[in-house]
Amino acid sequence: MVREEYLEYKKLEEFGLSTYDHHADGAGCCYSSWRRPIITLRLRYRLPAMNFPWVLPADLSLLWWLDHAGYEVDLITDHDLHAEGLACLAPYKAVLNGTHPEYYSEEMLDATEAYLGPGGRVMYLGGNGYYWVTGTREDAPHCIEVRKLDSGSRAWQAEPGEGYLASTGQKSGLWRNRGRAPQKIVGLGFTAEGMDESQPFERMPDSFHKRVSWIFDGIGDEELIGEFGLAGGGAGGIDSDRYELGLGTPPHTLLIAATANHSDNYPLVSEEITYAFPGRGGTQDAQVRGDMIYFTTPQNGAVFAAGSIAWSQALPCHNGQNNVARIMRNVLNAFLKDRDLPGSA
Repeated sequence: MVREEYLEYKKLEEFGLSTYDHHADGAGCCYSSWRRPIITLRLRYRLPAMNFPWVLPADLSLLWWLDHAGYEVDLITDHDLHAEGLACLAPYKAVLNGTHPEYYSEEMLDATEAYLGPGGRVMYLGGNGYYWVTGTREDAPHCIEVRKLDSGSRAWQAEPGEGYLASTGQKSGLWRNRGRAPQKIVGLGFTAEGMDESQPFERMPDSFHKRVSWIFDGIGDEELIGEFGLAGGGAGGIDSDRYELGLGTPPHTLLIAATANHSDNYPLVSEEITYAFPGRGGTQDAQVRGDMIYFTTPQNGAVFAAGSIAWSQALPCHNGQNNVARIMRNVLNAFLKDRDLPGSA
């Protein structure tokens, strides 16, 4: 007689494994595929442990707002960007990231850098982005490969001799450990993760500079930005990214807003910790925060970045009439115009 709980476990095997799972022998799962049934990719799905949307269900908040606000958009998948490179982005005046762009291939990083160089404009609207070195096989583009090693927030550790991607021959792990920290491209990189509650953004002194004050048109000097949201009740949290000059944030970047007052359920990410000692949680470590930044690139390009998975999930609140949406509209409207960006003079 087969026990009922064993039958339930075997049933789950029909859905395949993600890169956060283990095989029966305890080895981490380095391959996954969009061809497997992924039952969490559906409208209104919320993670049962935290009760907020994740990945595609979270991205739908951004898509709803873009439609609600009257913008015409095209959707580009990670696979599109990997396969087509710069040609995929070049036709567009502005490109927006989703909430959690974690798994990036070299081709995707190269395309983003190449787009920004001649005047592209990017709105980075997520957390934990451009994180893992990820590969695919040319004859099996539906399958991704990632090997989690060295450091980083990971569910398993690659064994010695298993740190290189069989699909590309590249060393896997964090892009940061390969010399390509996300701060070098979008100015922000992963700094903290927490699942209890999110916080609003507070304006920083740079936000009043003439180069960027237009971003806050309609926003009060001391107004908290995003005291609401579908992910933890605020616009800043879940996975958060920060400004860090030492990791490549461009030196002319303006730090225009940041979150504060996170709980100790938001610890500093492991790649930042060389010695284990107390005081690395949100109530004590100033690096536990999410940052909002702006910097320009050659030929009138620019990057606006709000380093938070919760950011876009604040957009639908109050039927889209809120100060997160106001900032988004100010930036996107400016990015879509052919003329010089506001404040460039």
